[in-house]
Amino acid sequence: MIRFDDRVAIVTGGGTGLGREYALLLAARGAKVVVNDIGGAVDGQGGSAQPAAAVVEEIRAAGGQAIPNHDSVADPAGAQRMVAAALQTWGRLDILVNNAGILRESPLEETSLESLEKVIGVHLMGAIYCTRAALPAMIGQDYGRIVLTSSGSGLLGYAGHSVYGAAKTGMLGLMNCVKMDCKNKGVHINTVVPSADTRMSKGLVKDEIARNMAPRLVAPIVAWFASERCTQSGEVVNAFGGYFFKIAFFKSPGAQFDPQAPITLEMIDRAWPQISDMSNVEPYRGTLASLEPNLRKLGRI
Repeated sequence: MIRFDDRVAIVTGGGTGLGREYALLLAARGAKVVVNDIGGAVDGQGGSAQPAAAVVEEIRAAGGQAIPNHDSVADPAGAQRMVAAALQTWGRLDILVNNAGILRESPLEETSLESLEKVIGVHLMGAIYCTRAALPAMIGQDYGRIVLTSSGSGLLGYAGHSVYGAAKTGMLGLMNCVKMDCKNKGVHINTVVPSADTRMSKGLVKDEIARNMAPRLVAPIVAWFASERCTQSGEVVNAFGGYFFKIAFFKSPGAQFDPQAPITLEMIDRAWPQISDMSNVEPYRGTLASLEPNLRKLGRI
């Protein structure tokens, strides 16, 4: 059985919805949990200590260990305080689940600067601040598991979600670079793309689909990413309704021109069918990894 005895976790946005399920599952398997939640509305307004406190009490009533934290992930000092709470209470930090989020829907041209900054602040900067705060303790003990949260709004798009989608796509860049920074340091970072019937998704999913999308159905992949069994880094998994699948990037074979000769717009125009043809895709392993074999074929290196 996969357990988290003697492991310490932070779950941001852990007071309701998906975050609540993550916190409860980790605690049920033995983790000590910092349940972070400001207790605000879906749009980030207001605040209450009740959601985080209720989850903490539920964990304690079941025999687990947990403490509440009400700092905003969008506050870098708040991110440091929640990490300090874990270290001061239990002496270590092993798991960070970046789950906290808000939603404000509008076309980009109608989005106020206040809303733009709020959404970016919670989703993108919040994940950056919390991950940055957690890394020194994890690297120092040569062990850590970080889970980021992306969204189909960022990977494929959704009307009215431009800023939210941009922030959620940012999780992939954050993951891929932290993965490189933490190579051989015992810290693994992965991303979940969840869909569930929560207050944030109300009105976005048909009722007959929503009833098959309980938040508890997403929690197992998040907990697995947070476990010692997960030795992967840089993975993206979509999870909803009991269905889990990996998402990856692929590239077309493309068109390689001689980089030592002029390249015209007309050459691009003629080659566009070849550039965009995805009938024979290849795994995308990075820019240089794609270019170097082509340059060797041309005899340029």
